[in-house]
Amino acid sequence: MIKLASFLLCAALACGYSVAAEKSAAKPNVVLFLVDDMGWMDCGAYGSKYYETPNMDRFATRAMRFTDAYAMPLCSPTRASILSGQYSARHGVLTASGHQPPQPPGHRFLAEKAAPNRAFIFPESKNYLDPSQFTLAEALREAGWRTGHFGKWHLGLTAPHWPEQQGFDVAFHCHPDPGPPGGYFSPYGVQPTGEPKGRTRVGTITDGPPGEYIVDRLTEEAIQFMEANRERPFFLNLWQYGVHGPWGHKEEYTRQFLGKKDPRGAQGNPIMASMLRSVDESFGRILAALDRLALTEKTLVIFYSDNGGNTHSNTPNDRKTGAKEEGGKSDNLKDWRKWAGDLPPTNNAPLRDGKGTLYEGGVRVPLMVAWPGVVAPGTTSGAVVHAIDLYPTLLAALGIAPHPEQKIDGISILPVLRGAAATLPREALFTFFPGRNGVTARAGDWKLLRWFDALPAESRELYNLRDDLGETKNLAEKMPDKVRELDALIDGFLKDTGALVPIPNPAFEASTPAKGKKKSADPLQGWVPKNCKATIVDGALRVEAEGRNPFIAFARLDQTGPATLRLQTRTSSGGPGRVQWRTAGQEQFPADGQTVSFVLPASGEWRDTSVEMPVSGQLIHLRLYLPAEKAPVEIRAAALVASGADSAREWKFSAGK
Repeated sequence: MIKLASFLLCAALACGYSVAAEKSAAKPNVVLFLVDDMGWMDCGAYGSKYYETPNMDRFATRAMRFTDAYAMPLCSPTRASILSGQYSARHGVLTASGHQPPQPPGHRFLAEKAAPNRAFIFPESKNYLDPSQFTLAEALREAGWRTGHFGKWHLGLTAPHWPEQQGFDVAFHCHPDPGPPGGYFSPYGVQPTGEPKGRTRVGTITDGPPGEYIVDRLTEEAIQFMEANRERPFFLNLWQYGVHGPWGHKEEYTRQFLGKKDPRGAQGNPIMASMLRSVDESFGRILAALDRLALTEKTLVIFYSDNGGNTHSNTPNDRKTGAKEEGGKSDNLKDWRKWAGDLPPTNNAPLRDGKGTLYEGGVRVPLMVAWPGVVAPGTTSGAVVHAIDLYPTLLAALGIAPHPEQKIDGISILPVLRGAAATLPREALFTFFPGRNGVTARAGDWKLLRWFDALPAESRELYNLRDDLGETKNLAEKMPDKVRELDALIDGFLKDTGALVPIPNPAFEASTPAKGKKKSADPLQGWVPKNCKATIVDGALRVEAEGRNPFIAFARLDQTGPATLRLQTRTSSGGPGRVQWRTAGQEQFPADGQTVSFVLPASGEWRDTSVEMPVSGQLIHLRLYLPAEKAPVEIRAAALVASGADSAREWKFSAGK
């Protein structure tokens, strides 16, 4: 009897292990490989004829490739949407500010009023992913998956907002700067006081051997995570730093692209090609590790990018500041010019513009998904999908019930992956980006852009993406019914998500229009004064200094340089002035550079002045510094003529014109 009991006990235990093993096998692993700043056209699978990405291209032959996949225009909002399943309008991360100090409890993200010289009040982005979110990682961990995050975070500066507090069992990440703060090569950070030599820590990343490449290091750590968890389901969240600034590259790779020509005539930056090759190798090593560990058949792999390709940095007028603003050091700009000359990181043609904009080049990205036995290999989908869809898709794929208190805006794309549906059941997809003062709706082939701070005649842009992928023909005036239809959808979206939209400033001191003239929405026509008072007097914009360095600024431009600013001014004192500008993707005005000086003559007569601005990239924000300290400067008219615009942008303050 004892032997029989022992036998039955062993059999029961064996059966239990067998059931557990079968249950574990039924839980597929998940690998999310996220590239930073990789554009829609930045690999062979999507049509590049310049970059060499053999692993990405091979992956496309066994994956579903999405042609209409979207992300936010900048990285932090996309990352927050991946982990929350929510639109940025709901989770509140509106721009790439995850490296800045978190706001204190009770902070108002939309002020009640602003300075009297500001016509609008714009919402402030959260600098962190709110800990109250029940993240994708928490959902998978609670359901039995081992979770690991490796690489860029950019969703919170302080430890309470790090990935360890957002559902990841294992985290290997740097200080949440836009790029690796110490550069791409080890050592990666600054030696903290009291730390023994050789134990440099920035976040949880430790230094490797001198010269180690961080893309390779993250790959090694990710593979070790897979090896350690090969017998249990895991979620690998690998967010690579490449191809973001400060553009550290392996010179031996870069040399191989010197002299290579793109038959499309679009791309040609050897540094970007080098960095993409390193990222491609990383992806290939992850796939090879899955093969070696016999995990490929039970692993769902997602390849994705966090925003459109960077088309603005390291251009001639950005060299002094671009690398710094992109998370690196300015001392690599000489290296950039040596290898890449005046070329920006990439070119998203045929899409319009790039990172930091609401046009297709800023938000349309590569997305490929492979899941053996579920996703038909080598297929293509035109379904309109977004970062918000990854959360519900993975829950549905893994059989995990949504958390009852987690509001999810996304829709599971599992029916599309299984080939059971070609589209998703939603009216429209939205992009809320007050950092560029706008919101968009994509409904079928149609896309509407609404600008919050524009005058009514300029506040809408409508495009048919099937016929006009490059967004060259604004159909808003010709199709008012379609504009109203999509406008109504945007209104519903803003209300549903509780979006903090820009509002008129109740403290704004608007001037009185000239007699017989209608009062416009903004008598200053979008110009915002700083350190000065600006009013409309006798048909001219009158600027009077109220502090040092008075200037007026205009945001939400959309013109490609170079440009010429033409002014018709009058001033009794005259003196030097200057124009400073910011281009798409730059979150701040540069500390120096991107400025041109001019002189206004002292005269009681109206004088014409032209200022040539060697803008490179998409001009979005302008500051006009005026010599108004001694006497007011009057502007009767101004015009901005840019090479990338069909017509000039004009401001006419004269009562007679």
